[in-house]
Amino acid sequence: MARSKYDGVIEAVRYFPDNRISQVRFYETRRLAFSDRIIIDRAELVERLVKGKRIVTGRRKIFWGNNFETGQRVLLHNGKTEIISTEELAGEKEHLTGIPVF
Repeated sequence: MARSKYDGVIEAVRYFPDNRISQVRFYETRRLAFSDRIIIDRAELVERLVKGKRIVTGRRKIFWGNNFETGQRVLLHNGKTEIISTEELAGEKEHLTGIPVF
C-alpha cells in the first residue's frame, strides 16, 4: 500500500463568531493508516500548516476504512493575520469550501 499524498483530512469545521476557524474534525495519517477522528484547535492547525504538512478537505468513505473522498488543499495565507482557506486568493475571510460545520 502506497503512502497517501497528504498528511491529514479535515472533515468538519467550527468557526468563531468573527468567522475565523475555531476547531476542525480531523483524520491524521499514521504511516499507512489513519487515526480516529480527532478535534484540533486553530493553533494546532496553523502549526501543522507552518511545518509544511499537506492537509486536504474531504470525508471518509463509509465501509472503506482508510479511503477518503478528498477535496481541495488547505492553505495558510500570511498577511496581517494568518488566514486558513481552500482558496488561492482568500482575502481576509477564512473558508473551507464544501466542509460542513459541526
